[in-house]
Amino acid sequence: MTLIQQVHWEVEMDYIGHPYYISGNAILHALGQRLSHDVHRHLNASHGVFVPGQFGRFPDEHSQTGVRPYLGSSLPDVEAYDDLFLLRQASHSWLLDSRPRDALNTHDIRLQSGHPAIAHETITGKPENARKQQQTTKWYVTAYLHADRNGVLPLDEDVLMSAQFGGKRNYGYGSMRLKDTQVVDVENLDYSQLEDSEAFILELVTPFVLESEYPNAHEQDVPWWWDADRSGLREREEKLLGRGNVYRLQTVDHGQVVAYLGNRPVETAKSGIFRVGTHSKNGFGELRVKPVAPRS
Repeated sequence: MTLIQQVHWEVEMDYIGHPYYISGNAILHALGQRLSHDVHRHLNASHGVFVPGQFGRFPDEHSQTGVRPYLGSSLPDVEAYDDLFLLRQASHSWLLDSRPRDALNTHDIRLQSGHPAIAHETITGKPENARKQQQTTKWYVTAYLHADRNGVLPLDEDVLMSAQFGGKRNYGYGSMRLKDTQVVDVENLDYSQLEDSEAFILELVTPFVLESEYPNAHEQDVPWWWDADRSGLREREEKLLGRGNVYRLQTVDHGQVVAYLGNRPVETAKSGIFRVGTHSKNGFGELRVKPVAPRS
């Protein structure tokens, strides 16, 4: 199964939930209310990453070049492996330097009914001589789906059109509106940057699960193909909701970088898109392979 369906939602109401992302588990739960059981059980979802709708510049490794207005508000075309990760960076490195980068690299938090909530828009001031005194940035959530059976994807836009995530959903919080979606064939992407390199690092896009309280979930060590010892990695406790209970997960925190000791970078890159390890179905274990110049 080599197809993934990228989904881009516009956040319409403040979100009360995980401060870093919307879990794949939450996305699956929301979509499951509109899908038959036979379709839903074959579906897998990535974590949803918050993206600001702002002007940006395609980075050097991207297949496209130049500046695009409101780059974060829609899904750019995907032709190469690195294109997949443009909007999945928490640092939003594609933002133009003229944009309010510091403000957009941290979420605007507002209290809603006593609960901290991620604002659906960020309002920043502008210089006194500017035509407008304020600038409003809308926020989006980007995620992708894949299935372990042919014929499941793509999901109809009617299924994806609106969704709600997080707490206080009965009061309208966490409501999302479909902004864009597209299907990508992972096998047909350009992996030449990986094929032409000799040394690599791995970036953890989402947490990697080591231990899980979920029934029958497998615990695992740090993979042998990471040049890292568990004692030197930053860990974080996460939670997974399932079967009406909350289960504790001990994870290697996302955002960390380790050296890659394997010898199949393209195959590892493809596996990392579909995620590796326990609870990969729910968005955990997404990896990105990056080439690096070997040391002299």
